[in-house]
Amino acid sequence: MSNAESPASAAADLRRLAALLAGTDPLNWVITGDSITHGLVHTQGGRSYAEHLHELIRGELGRTRDAVINTAISGHRMPDILGDFDRRVESWRPDVVTLMIGTNDMSTLPDSPFVTPAEFAASLRDFVARVRALGAIPVLQTPPSIDTPNAPGRERIAEFADAVREVAASDDVILVDQNARFSDLGDGGVPWGLMNDPFHPNAAGHAALALELATTLRMQPQADPGRTLPLLEAQVRAARL
Repeated sequence: MSNAESPASAAADLRRLAALLAGTDPLNWVITGDSITHGLVHTQGGRSYAEHLHELIRGELGRTRDAVINTAISGHRMPDILGDFDRRVESWRPDVVTLMIGTNDMSTLPDSPFVTPAEFAASLRDFVARVRALGAIPVLQTPPSIDTPNAPGRERIAEFADAVREVAASDDVILVDQNARFSDLGDGGVPWGLMNDPFHPNAAGHAALALELATTLRMQPQADPGRTLPLLEAQVRAARL
């Protein structure tokens, strides 16, 4: 059997997710990470990308018995998530687990433990292995762009985004490349209209995150284009004007 047909592959996971969404059994979605996924403060009362995903799944897709759980915690790094894996992921008996992480792991500030990209990648592989051992579908996301001149200690964003990409490629995991998407939206730089500070997206930025996640997971409603995705697209366009 080729790797593309293996149960532990991105292609197989996308096919499996499509089959699950076409069925009637309820799913548990766990969304975890750091402050960007936590979604506090920087949306200024708007919805975070996890909340948009909740509306898309339980509203647009009509999957009212699905549970969408956000266990992200501001300031956390990979050791925090792995150390609390039972609570953050396993206890929810997930079917799909998304992880966006790295913004704090990359920090070179004096009060932060120094982590190399290779060490970060190793912890991501551990996470993926644990999620797969639960029988769940892992989804890795790169963190969005950072205004590095105004974000001291976050200068290694490219190295850590590459580490996520490398793990997704080597372990054949679904990848949502938010960093590349934000760079595109910023014409190669930081999309200022989508940011609340040098590394936290604002409400429009969270709309962009939700769009990229939904697009990668092929979660467009089939019978009806719905309202959620077109509204998110309009919000992103308006913020870039």
